[in-house]
Amino acid sequence: MKKGIQVLIVDDSAVVRQGLTAILETDSAIAEVRAAGDPYIAVEKMRSYIPDVIILDIEMPRMDGITFLRKIMRQHPLPVVICSSLTEKGSETALQAIELGAVEVISKPKLGVKQFFEEAKIEFCDVVKAAAISSRKKFPQRRAFKKTEPLKVQKKLTADAVLPQVRTRSLKQTTEKVVVIGASTGGTEALRVFLESLPYDAPGIVIVQHMPEKFTTAFARRLNDLCAVNVKEAAENDSVLRGHALIAPGNKHMMLKRSGARYYVTLKDGPLVSRHRPSVDVLFRSTAQYAGKNAIGVIMTGMGDDGARGMLEMKTAEAYTIAQDEATSVVFGMPHKAIELGGVAQILPLQEIADRILTLAG
Repeated sequence: MKKGIQVLIVDDSAVVRQGLTAILETDSAIAEVRAAGDPYIAVEKMRSYIPDVIILDIEMPRMDGITFLRKIMRQHPLPVVICSSLTEKGSETALQAIELGAVEVISKPKLGVKQFFEEAKIEFCDVVKAAAISSRKKFPQRRAFKKTEPLKVQKKLTADAVLPQVRTRSLKQTTEKVVVIGASTGGTEALRVFLESLPYDAPGIVIVQHMPEKFTTAFARRLNDLCAVNVKEAAENDSVLRGHALIAPGNKHMMLKRSGARYYVTLKDGPLVSRHRPSVDVLFRSTAQYAGKNAIGVIMTGMGDDGARGMLEMKTAEAYTIAQDEATSVVFGMPHKAIELGGVAQILPLQEIADRILTLAG
């Protein structure tokens, strides 16, 4: 057997299977790629061959991907990457797959589009490599994103309550804290744990989670049902407010900016930065420039080095910087790189980050 990552693609489309195989075979870390047209064929192959990573379609004849994922996690848990279509239904189902134990979700490749193929080579290969080294045991408390009872004690803040209209243009400075967070593989669960720990009047939060377009809308909506803070997918010119968390839309870079006492976000297209779009580095660098010592930066679980250079710039600008520790990270790549580069002031377990931020914010 060749050394390297063994991948099994389970998808009913022969075109998709061939396209993904061609993409993955460009990476020397991936030793072998096999394919199956449906879960029944995959099971037969797995009687004599156990892959390191499974790339799994959701909508298939004979047995759907969710049913197959349940069987995998019950009988022989393996790292599974969900490959889903860019639809609202696909997004909701992909989130259900993450709740069931899937490591990551990625959008179906647009085969035949040259630019997409070049970016897909980076994206798919990185996701497979992250999945291969991930540890799903880091989150024994994982549970479904279920819709909760309306909050009885902590009523969510409205925008008017947090940022009343300012009638003067003379207010040029602010001491209001703003929290910026970057995460990748394992980040969907880490962000749930973090955001659920916050009170309704927590500092304004801006988040980059590596996730495809369309999926961030469903992800934000589910978190909003669970948390005391308001959670939404960011839109152009959204204000950063106490009691609110903004999540960067998939496939869009997001930057923090300031006008007088008001922090807000802008969105833009552009090439991959640090192999991603949205990129944590883009958010962190803009935060260093516009928020400086008023910012608190957090880098969470994920593979690669996205956010490491931006976090160093934040620390240089006197922001307070925190990295999630190795013990609670599904993949310790991004936090480790930020620590190695010297951009981290404090390393904390995931469960302690929210309390530390509240203390720092006064």
